[in-house]
Amino acid sequence: MGYVERGHYNQLDQSSKQQFLEQQHSEQQLPEHKASHDLMGMLDDVRLVRNHAYINGKWVCGDAFQDVENPADNRPLGYITKLNQSQVEHAIESADTAFHSWRQLSADQRADYLMQWYQAILEAKQDLAHLIVMEQGKTLSEALGEIDYGASFIRWFAEEARRSYGHTMPSHISNAQLSTLREPIGVAALITPWNFPNAMITRKAAAALAIGCTVIIKPASTTPFSALALAELADRCGFPKGVLNVITGDASMISNRLCASPVVKALSFTGSTAVGKLLLEQSAKTVKKCSMELGGNAPFIMLADMDIDQAVEAAIEAKFQTSGQDCLAANRIFVPRQHYDAFLDRFATAMKSIVVGNGLDPAVTLGPLISPAAAKEAERLVQDALAKGARIAAKYQGHLSGPNFYPDRKSG
Repeated sequence: MGYVERGHYNQLDQSSKQQFLEQQHSEQQLPEHKASHDLMGMLDDVRLVRNHAYINGKWVCGDAFQDVENPADNRPLGYITKLNQSQVEHAIESADTAFHSWRQLSADQRADYLMQWYQAILEAKQDLAHLIVMEQGKTLSEALGEIDYGASFIRWFAEEARRSYGHTMPSHISNAQLSTLREPIGVAALITPWNFPNAMITRKAAAALAIGCTVIIKPASTTPFSALALAELADRCGFPKGVLNVITGDASMISNRLCASPVVKALSFTGSTAVGKLLLEQSAKTVKKCSMELGGNAPFIMLADMDIDQAVEAAIEAKFQTSGQDCLAANRIFVPRQHYDAFLDRFATAMKSIVVGNGLDPAVTLGPLISPAAAKEAERLVQDALAKGARIAAKYQGHLSGPNFYPDRKSG
């Protein structure tokens, strides 16, 4: 592969490797649907790699499998199961059953579970970060940062659950008192994006679990292994059955069943505005509480008194985090007219130091886009800008190793 591989898996002889791969999944697992040796070779704890859904404390195989590709080379990393409709319904029922006992635990008891999960994630930090790089493409340093970031939500909400205070208010009625209580709403469906396959799950799940809700997580099909690894760690921490579930498969079918179910009381989604509108429409019939984080339209604004070098450094970080695929990544930059030429020159110079490639390579500072379609969209945007009078001020001169890489360009 060209990179230093990690893990005891690599120390096994070929026969032992094959035996392990055959044992890692249930008897329902088809031989052609195993995780790749490349993926296994990156991990110390290869049992973090799961390709079945996690429902009611068990690993569940669906009717079919779909491949998951490494965006750095578009080669299959492995395969995940595709649940059928009845299995999705089973996940909903299991979460609902678990809710009634989970909500009865004290905030301290739920916090103890969450803090065990938090510690397990930090102990598995290197493996979880390598999973992110392999399925999402970001650099290893970014992935390591995401694990810390994601784990911090769990600790935060574990502590905040102990302080889920209500309010008392003066009453307009004599000899009466008004007060409010914070209570869990029920089963929460969490639909998460591919750009932060770890942190977007922990941010949503930790809040729901801490207050006493049970969760059903639907990760992006392009980056499911991070979600399934988090479920594996939760299972090791002894989470009660049905409290945390991860389901995989056809996104349209799954979201439709989650939105239509009256048992699912809350829906949290991070993704495109178009999909968010559809989910809100589908959820209206059951009047769910919806939390939507949709789209992204982030300007970078340099003020006249800003140091130009500092502004350039900040703009590079803002533009190219997660290969520009962060919803907060700058999509346009505003610079005072009197600083435009100096800023553009230094920005173009800074871009020349960017190294594009596989995020596992320690020399790389910018990973691939998530898919060939994303690279084509980048090309479309550049051509549109050029047609409207822009010019190319900088272009990446290095080697691009696959269709998901696009030359970094600065249109001036």
